[in-house]
Amino acid sequence: MTENPAEQKTTPEDKPLKKYRKSGKLTTKYYEAELARMQEELVKLQYWVKEKGLKVLIIFEGRGSAGKGGVIKRITERTSPRIVRVAALPVPTERERTQWYFQRYVAHLPAAGEIVLFDRSWYNRSNVEKVMGFATERQIQEFLRSCPQFERMLVRSGILLLKYWFSISYEEQKRRFESRNREPLKRWKLSEMDLAEHRLFIEYSKAKDLTFEYTDIKQAPWYVVPSDDKKKARLNCINHILTSIPYEDVVPDPVEIPDMEDIAYIRPPMEEQTFVPQIY
Repeated sequence: MTENPAEQKTTPEDKPLKKYRKSGKLTTKYYEAELARMQEELVKLQYWVKEKGLKVLIIFEGRGSAGKGGVIKRITERTSPRIVRVAALPVPTERERTQWYFQRYVAHLPAAGEIVLFDRSWYNRSNVEKVMGFATERQIQEFLRSCPQFERMLVRSGILLLKYWFSISYEEQKRRFESRNREPLKRWKLSEMDLAEHRLFIEYSKAKDLTFEYTDIKQAPWYVVPSDDKKKARLNCINHILTSIPYEDVVPDPVEIPDMEDIAYIRPPMEEQTFVPQIY
């Protein structure tokens, strides 16, 4: 297993980066250096998962704008989409609404050698669907009874399951929503569902607490990520993932790049091809 990713090594000639500003926030240089180092560790982790045939499932839940998408983006930024893939399911179809609730999620579970990141998951039922009235009380109660059993089955089958809840305050969520609203290029991120969720902030808190009461189980506990500070949340979450899955550095050695084979071939004239305008 690699050493703790949070323990940064320095040599005598290295000048330690300043970690914090006076406000308590991370400095940009330190954050970027830590993120780059952890992304390198994520690449090592993916090679290990692939070589050992591990099945890793990571669930990201939380309120709108809490930072789930941000940490998922940083995890996948340097990893291979063939090994680390994201499952973000749309609204269920009419047919899917008639299926066993967990059925459409099962299709996205990891096979051997895969890491799957769920950007929201089956926990929609006890959170979004509960608060917005999209599910009946009977359906919600059935979910809360079944979910722990379902997750225990996943763990017994050999899936490594990690569940993260990104926790954001009302004030910070409001600030982020207002920021999105001011910027036309970000306004698409602010949906009617987000506005309703913000208005029903307390109801979502009650739903989250009920969810934890039933599903914070020993075999698959919830890990809460305080996310009012996005940069700290990303680093803390990624570090926890790296320290939760034992792995070793099995990154392959550099390969020899072969020379082009010399084959007798005359290509068609370049003038016969249509090129995009060379504006730049």
